[in-house]
Amino acid sequence: MADPQGFLKYPRVDPDYRPVGERIKDWYEVDRPLVEEVLNQQAARCMDCGVPFCHGVGCPLANRIPEFNELVHRGRWREAAENLHSTNNFPEITGRVCPAPCETACTLAINDRPVTIRQIECQIVERAFREGWIRPARASARSGKRVAVVGSGPAGLAAAQQLARAGHEVVVFEKSDRVGGLLRYGIPDFKMEKQILDRRLDQLRAEGVKFETDITVGVDLSARYLQKSFDAICLSMGAGRPRLLDVPVQEKGTGPICPSGPEGASHKSDLSPFLLDGVHLAMDFLTQQNRRGAGDPEEVIGEPILSASGKNVVVIGGGDTGSDCVGTAIRQGALSVTQLEILPQPPEGSNPETPWPNWPKIMRSSSSQEEGCQRRWSVLTKSFSGTSGHLTELHACEVNWVRTDDGWQMKERPGTDFTLTTDMILLAMGFLHVEHSGLVNAMGLALDDRGNVAAGDHMTSVEGVFAAGDAVCGASLVVHAIRCGREAAAAIDRWLKT
Repeated sequence: MADPQGFLKYPRVDPDYRPVGERIKDWYEVDRPLVEEVLNQQAARCMDCGVPFCHGVGCPLANRIPEFNELVHRGRWREAAENLHSTNNFPEITGRVCPAPCETACTLAINDRPVTIRQIECQIVERAFREGWIRPARASARSGKRVAVVGSGPAGLAAAQQLARAGHEVVVFEKSDRVGGLLRYGIPDFKMEKQILDRRLDQLRAEGVKFETDITVGVDLSARYLQKSFDAICLSMGAGRPRLLDVPVQEKGTGPICPSGPEGASHKSDLSPFLLDGVHLAMDFLTQQNRRGAGDPEEVIGEPILSASGKNVVVIGGGDTGSDCVGTAIRQGALSVTQLEILPQPPEGSNPETPWPNWPKIMRSSSSQEEGCQRRWSVLTKSFSGTSGHLTELHACEVNWVRTDDGWQMKERPGTDFTLTTDMILLAMGFLHVEHSGLVNAMGLALDDRGNVAAGDHMTSVEGVFAAGDAVCGASLVVHAIRCGREAAAAIDRWLKT
């Protein structure tokens, strides 16, 4: 233990955000790091518990948190960086966008504020990059085996790096024009500037990982070709099927618009909101802005051009993606931003339904929500309406949540119907499962009852085809994806050696 009385002497100090009036005018990261003296004190708050719940319960990667806290407090930063990288391929990413379940599982959180674990993690890796301690770790020998990784999100990149370090030839196929998946196009620059990702990709390339972009496996490359050309395949495409909204859409002065869509759509009603100009998927909106940030001209970004400038924006969905839409819309110059959540507002401070060390369901506000967003809870969206094909209004009501023998039931609250005037609605209600069309169907992969790829020890129903990340478990945290990618790489390595 670095300081047996550290948790008594030093209160928790969170990193500051840049002032709202400054940060909403640019796309740079909002966090300000802690000065080294304060960070050392924060590390000293760690009690080096006999049973560290932060490590064993909170962190899916099982980061050795008490150890790197002590190393930071003692000024042994290089050893702290080596410790951190022994379990986590990309701490610069988790240190920015992970919600830090390790902190809510910290023993101090029983009756005090937990250790600032995520910030310590982030500043360890940033110092390691500045000092030049992070270098390629090339395999000492080559196995002669080839592995294809489909998808370059956190699971795919973690699997690719681990496999390359085990001596295998690794090729990562990415459908987008740049590597990174949702790390590239789903996370706004104000949460993670993309040079943070690019410098890590340089390390992967130096370790022998090859990247092929603008290739949709199952369309541009057949599943059969992939299976013939590689000794093993790791599918890490993510949970790309968005959760859509089945609501009626009405043109003012006429009857309802009948839902219609491309042949083969799984649910025609899913497509009904998109029959009004102004209703868009959150990920399309975020992707376009990330392309702008990368310098892509508007004609390359795609049609229709999605911008919140001068618009009254409604974000449906109260999670991280919805919050990212809020911050993006504000920076684009939205007139107003309203965020709707169907669930009730959680309690402040603590929640007896989620006791320590579980992730507490409590009221939280992101940096984006603090920038000027109106939040409404227990709201059910009932319909959209518009004029001449353009969105003008959202119609909704408030709901009550009632506990029954079958769980929580939602009931409309009489007399609470309301209308919001809006020019843009962003659907940020999460994702269902991996896309089945294309590679999954072409390979005939078995699915679980939620539509994810079924896998045991990461092997799918097809010999030699493995799966990792959200493709297997559904939409989850980046830290889960990294862990899953590491585990899949270990399973592939074992299989290739048998």
